[in-house]
Amino acid sequence: MSTAVQLETGTELSTSPSEPIEQTLSDVEERKLIRRIDLRLLPILTVVYITAFLDRVNISNALTMGLPKDLHLKGDQPNIALAVFFVPYIIFEIPSNLLLKRLKPHRWLSMCTIAFGVAMLAQGFVKNFAGLLTTRMLLGLAETGMFPGSFYLISFWYKQEESQKRFTTFWTSLIFAGAFGGLLASAIAEMDGVGGLRNWRWIFILEGIGTIIVGGIAFFLIPDFPEDASWLSRNERQFVQNRIGRHNSSSTTAKQEHTSPSFRDILKEVGLFFTNPMRILGAFMYWVSAYAYFAPTIIKNLGYSVVQTQLRSVIPFATALVACLLCAWLSDLVRLRLPFVLVGLTLACIGLIILMTVHHNIWAQFAALCLFAMGVFSAGICVACWYIMNLQGHSQRAIGTAWMISMGNTGGILATFTFVASDAPRYTKGYGICIGALCVSFISSFVYAGLILKARKSKKSEGVSAEDRGHYSL
Repeated sequence: MSTAVQLETGTELSTSPSEPIEQTLSDVEERKLIRRIDLRLLPILTVVYITAFLDRVNISNALTMGLPKDLHLKGDQPNIALAVFFVPYIIFEIPSNLLLKRLKPHRWLSMCTIAFGVAMLAQGFVKNFAGLLTTRMLLGLAETGMFPGSFYLISFWYKQEESQKRFTTFWTSLIFAGAFGGLLASAIAEMDGVGGLRNWRWIFILEGIGTIIVGGIAFFLIPDFPEDASWLSRNERQFVQNRIGRHNSSSTTAKQEHTSPSFRDILKEVGLFFTNPMRILGAFMYWVSAYAYFAPTIIKNLGYSVVQTQLRSVIPFATALVACLLCAWLSDLVRLRLPFVLVGLTLACIGLIILMTVHHNIWAQFAALCLFAMGVFSAGICVACWYIMNLQGHSQRAIGTAWMISMGNTGGILATFTFVASDAPRYTKGYGICIGALCVSFISSFVYAGLILKARKSKKSEGVSAEDRGHYSL
């Protein structure tokens, strides 16, 4: 008699008796397998996203150097250059995640990495505002799938109760990039005139070349989804899919493996996704301030030089790293996300209020900036893990992850027009709007939690097992 494997859609795929499936491993074997997965999956995704984030935010470092003067930028043009990145970045995130599943993660993510490396390299040779806008738009288009695509891939390798630490490990790439970007920019600032080029051009050129190299390496190192992991044995692949549960299973039906969905089918899937208010609301929890774009600008207005500004921008990121790691460990330990989201948002609000009200104490302002960074980054990753791991199957996670990131990044567009030079050094309008965004996250988190409790109660009344009700975590 053949063995039947239960797939996420409820259909069964028969396997030959000559190919038995071992569905259990000892505790020691399981721990070794998870370590192998960690080492294969997380380091390369972290390195790739460090390059992506550096390429995205290094313009904030260039703006503290000579870029505005050399390109004759006026008025809101620096802010427009920041904002234009988000337009293609937001619009194409859902299509990108759908392509990732079809083309395989190792192909799609490495192709995107090489593409935004080329766009970054080209940015180092722009001559005017039009050239800067063009390269920023191309950069946004190329980067559109990196962050949601990586989260989407990670979510299929781990169980709920171990996911926060893995999401946070990847998320720290954002923090390392923010910190390392300041250190790198402070070193490159000394290259002014080398090769007849200004120092801000060298930021784009050197980081662009490095990104292209990383993209080439990533093609060979980024793993695909568990069912396609050739570096695992057949038994190990099946065990990974079994241990993450049928709700999170990345398996597909035999029919889906051999046919591609039509454009109409894709639109139908997207439409069905947005019929559930819980899926819609979850994304608004992620709508927080685009802090990393403005740390150098805020710190510079505390009275520091260009190099001092870049070096001091490292400290808030370092404090955020500690906060994120602590939250990840505690969150997985107690198997809760909501309390840590609320604590992070509270810290961020306190930091913003201090920045708004204290204007003549540099140390108090700098401490407030650290509080804000700790709160935003720790709350952001808890929201991401909470929301994504509550989604079920490929379709929901592909669409939902992209929806969350794209909706959150609309805050980046708004933020670029709130931290304007004319408001320096107090930035009252910018801080006020950021507090408003955090309040939206607060309210959305409470309502989202309420919808989860309602869904659990509804399933209980329908006689659904406790295991299935527990799929929706708080």
